[in-house]
Amino acid sequence: MKKITKLSIVVPCFNEEEVISKTYSVIKEIFGASNFILELIFIDDGSTDETLNILKSFAISDESIKVISFSRNFGHQPAVTAGLNHASGDVTAIIDADLQDPPCVILEMLNEWRNGAKVVYAVRKNRKESVFKKAAYFSFYRLYSKLSDIDVVVDSGDFCLMDKSVVSTINSLPEKNRFNRGLRSWVGFKQVALNYDRDKRNAGETKYSFSKLINLAMDGVFNFSSKPLGFVFFSGVIVSLFSFLLAIFYFVYRVFNLGFLGSYSSQSQGFTTIVVIMLLLGSLQILAIGVIGQYISRIYQEVKSRPSYIVKEFISNEK
Repeated sequence: MKKITKLSIVVPCFNEEEVISKTYSVIKEIFGASNFILELIFIDDGSTDETLNILKSFAISDESIKVISFSRNFGHQPAVTAGLNHASGDVTAIIDADLQDPPCVILEMLNEWRNGAKVVYAVRKNRKESVFKKAAYFSFYRLYSKLSDIDVVVDSGDFCLMDKSVVSTINSLPEKNRFNRGLRSWVGFKQVALNYDRDKRNAGETKYSFSKLINLAMDGVFNFSSKPLGFVFFSGVIVSLFSFLLAIFYFVYRVFNLGFLGSYSSQSQGFTTIVVIMLLLGSLQILAIGVIGQYISRIYQEVKSRPSYIVKEFISNEK
C-alpha cells in the first residue's frame, strides 16, 4: 500500500467565471481535509472574463493554489501540458473546470493507484450531452482506435490520475504539438480504466467548438498514426490497377468494335468515361495531398521549436 505525500490536481480554465468558484469549493471540500498535501494548479488559458481575477483571489488566501496565466489563448492541450510541467505531487490528476468530470472520482482513482496502477484513466459510460456531440465523440474514438498505432481505449479523455514517474516521462518528451491522452497511452506503464458517468456542465458554455473538436481529432490521428499514409498508398495502387485494366479493356473494345451494354465503340465517344476517370483520379490526388499536408504541417510545427505556451504570470502564496 502506498502512502500519499502530495496530490497535484491540474485544472485548465478558459472563460469559466460562472463555474470556477464552485469547482474550487467542491475540490477543497473533497480533498482539503485529507491526510495528504494538496497542490491545486489552475491554468488560465488567456481568459477574457473574470476567471483570472477570481483565481488570483483564491491564491491569495490559499497556499495550496498555484495559478499559471498564459499570455493568450493557446488551447486546452497546452494548458494541460503547463499543468503537468508545474506539478510536483507524488501523483497528479487532470480534470476540467466545468465539473462534468466529478472530482470525487479521483478518490476511486487513488485507490487504484494505491493498488499498483501507474495511470488510472476515466472511461465515460454515459454522456449527458446533445445527440450530435455524442455521435461525434462516438465516431472519433472508434476511428482513432482503428487508425492509431498505439492501444486506445474508446471514450477515455484527459480526465485521469498519473504517478509522478509517468508525469516525469511525459514532461521529458520533446514534441511541441501535444495530444496528452495519446502520450499517456504511448509511454506505457501499468494503466487501469475506471468507468464513470459524465455530468452536464455545471454552468457556462462549452469552450470546445466544433472546429476545435475537429482539430483535436486530427491531432489524435495524425500525431499517433502513419496509417493514413498507408491508406493513400494502397488507394493509389488499387486505382492504378483499375486504370490499367480499364485501359486494356478499352483498347480491345475499340480495336475489335465489341459491344458492351448495348453500345459499340463506333457509337461511343467516351465522354462519360473520361469525366468519371478524371473525377476519380482528381479526388484521390486531393485526398493524398491533404493527408500528406497534415503530416508536413506537424513537421513544420515541430521544426520551429516554439514553446507550446507562454506564461504571462505565475501566482502562488506558497511559503
